Amino acid sequence: MKSKWGTPDVVGTYKPEAEDIIKFPIEIISAELKIDPQAPVVAFGQAVAYRLFSTKTYIAMPNTITEEDESRLESLSMLFGVGLVFFELNKDAPKFDIRMRAQRFFPGMFYVTEFAQRLKRYDVGKYRKLFTLAHLP
Repeated sequence: MKSKWGTPDVVGTYKPEAEDIIKFPIEIISAELKIDPQAPVVAFGQAVAYRLFSTKTYIAMPNTITEEDESRLESLSMLFGVGLVFFELNKDAPKFDIRMRAQRFFPGMFYVTEFAQRLKRYDVGKYRKLFTLAHLP
């Protein structure tokens, strides 16, 4: 979507279903995935930037990063409420290990709207899948 700090590798939404008695606001969950063990600082910076438009953000890094990088990434993730996941560099069986769950934040609605509009221009089908509630009464 032509925005380095505004295009997560993975985006999902948590939204109410038609049968839910209590309706709740859509939550946007974003994740930055890196396979280069030398990129934890970049991954962290991008994940924090996604907090502008995401309710929760995650970093997923290979478990081959150095012990020092792993320790710093864990500390920074804890301080900033970013979720942290490690995985094995095996495309057939990555074996994800959730080290820290992301904290929930209220994103800036200006940035949520901007992200949704960019996604709609880029891929209207993905936009509809993530953001529309057409199945609600």
